Amino acid sequence: MPFPNRKTTRRGAAFRALAAGAVVAALALTGCTRVESTAPSTVRATDVQARFGAVDCREAKCVALTFDAGPSEHSARLLDILEEERVPATFFLLGKRHIDTYPELVRRMADEGHEVASHTWTHRILTELEPDEIREELERTNDAIERLTGRRPTLMRPPQGRTNDTVHDISRELGLSEVLWSVTAKDYTTTDPDLITRRVLAQSSRDGIILLHDLYDGTVPAVPGIIDALKKRGYVFVTVPQLLAPGKAEPGAVYR
Repeated sequence: MPFPNRKTTRRGAAFRALAAGAVVAALALTGCTRVESTAPSTVRATDVQARFGAVDCREAKCVALTFDAGPSEHSARLLDILEEERVPATFFLLGKRHIDTYPELVRRMADEGHEVASHTWTHRILTELEPDEIREELERTNDAIERLTGRRPTLMRPPQGRTNDTVHDISRELGLSEVLWSVTAKDYTTTDPDLITRRVLAQSSRDGIILLHDLYDGTVPAVPGIIDALKKRGYVFVTVPQLLAPGKAEPGAVYR
């Protein structure tokens, strides 16, 4: 399936159909097909001495905002909001029609202190690919991000959250950790910012990894309300590496 162009309704609908498969993936991850994953609190417990900057998630009530499938035409506004709110995020970027279309936004994400990570080059389902194809999807994206930011990604999110032992092994080989999520707004099913906000708030808890997509029309308008409400609840926003600190993500491991 060709990856959709957000400026066309037909292709936008095609992507929403593709992304809706994440529901199936989420069920698979928690149902018959069990993926062994590690909680952020477990990683932090590996080093009781170190601290990560001004935020220590062993003491602070932390959550991580993550955005998949960008950059898009909405990402500049999202970055403005995050800058205004002084909130860091983790961006899992797509290559084709995204990184190669908005290179200046990739640079800006890195320059403004956000974590820039991989969501593959073309959003193909990795568990359906041959090993060499998986490497191509990941390495091509890593190469593009490194060229733009000077830093090679250490994190990746498999499309639709679908992963297996082969994906784990290749990720380990490439120095990548897999990051899933614990909160999903299913923002591919609605353009209503209020509904997206309510869904996030209903699921969020300490150490939550929140999945959003900055290419959908309703998502970026929902972000200010999400940030404001979670701050009022006492949450501190961090990147995924900050959420794990003082521990570190291990290549080939899965975090959720």
